[in-house]
Amino acid sequence: MNKTLRNVGIIGTGSYVPEEIRPNSYFEKVGSTDEWIYKTLGIKERHIAGADEATSDLAAKAGLKAIADANLTVDDIDLIIVATATPDRPAPATACFVQDKIKAYNAAAFDMLAVCAGFMYGMSIATQYIATSTYNNVLVIGADTFSRITDWERRDSVFFGDGAGAAVLSHTDDDTGFLGFKIRSDGRGKYGFTIPGGGSENPMSHEVIEKRLQYWHMDGQAVYKSATTVVPKVIREVLEETGLKPEDVDCVIPHQPSKNMLKTIFKDVGIPWEKVQTNMDKYANTSGGTVAIMLDETNQAGKLKKGDIVLFAAIGSGWTWSSAILKWSK
Repeated sequence: MNKTLRNVGIIGTGSYVPEEIRPNSYFEKVGSTDEWIYKTLGIKERHIAGADEATSDLAAKAGLKAIADANLTVDDIDLIIVATATPDRPAPATACFVQDKIKAYNAAAFDMLAVCAGFMYGMSIATQYIATSTYNNVLVIGADTFSRITDWERRDSVFFGDGAGAAVLSHTDDDTGFLGFKIRSDGRGKYGFTIPGGGSENPMSHEVIEKRLQYWHMDGQAVYKSATTVVPKVIREVLEETGLKPEDVDCVIPHQPSKNMLKTIFKDVGIPWEKVQTNMDKYANTSGGTVAIMLDETNQAGKLKKGDIVLFAAIGSGWTWSSAILKWSK
């Protein structure tokens, strides 16, 4: 049976970060400085989950805020998608923990993994379900506790923090909503950012722990080269697909890898830096949470008005990357 595709927009946002703040001065013991971190990455501090906080705790708090912002109840949610690289457990899905914690028992729930691009991938999945009338209200959450998989004895431990952001996607009855979506991946870059130990390829063992392979490992130059190559390209693709030009974009909500990387990307695309929203100074890179937290802060600050053209962009391990254009409908 043929169905008319529905427009899909964002009707609510929310975010949560843990209380503990870890400033740049913490990293002097591993040979870094506040001056270098801020000048190079744009980071001043990051939030760290408490011993009693799992990824699902952060995700649940962000999710409830998004549902309230959408003027819905948990019973209205049909599906919960949690984008995370740091699940509570290998099984069951963190989304099931979230479902139970917010008591959204009418919803189906599953996780998906695209690391820093995860929230974007999650929104692309939600859009398909809603456009085809399979579901009406989908809660997409990006959440990570990278402090659990960071080797704090290494100099590159400065990059990440913990946090969660969420959005409720639903159908819209006017001409607003997502205008275009592109997701891409290239498995040839799978070792540019990886966690070598703890999976089925290299199960947890005394050797894995001794070699500290349970923590993330990153080739910073490879990340920078890939991001500044593929992200401008995918942004141009989604602009062309929607018949828009860089000057038509009102606001940019990007993943938060580093300020220098973002400046390079958007200079290449031709979008003024003033339109690019950043918060890595407060949170560092929260991986799956980055785009969602930035979206919520921009929304709650009243920077978005109905009809604004919003550009999203992110790159994650894999490599995975994505860009989307949304005509704001809230």
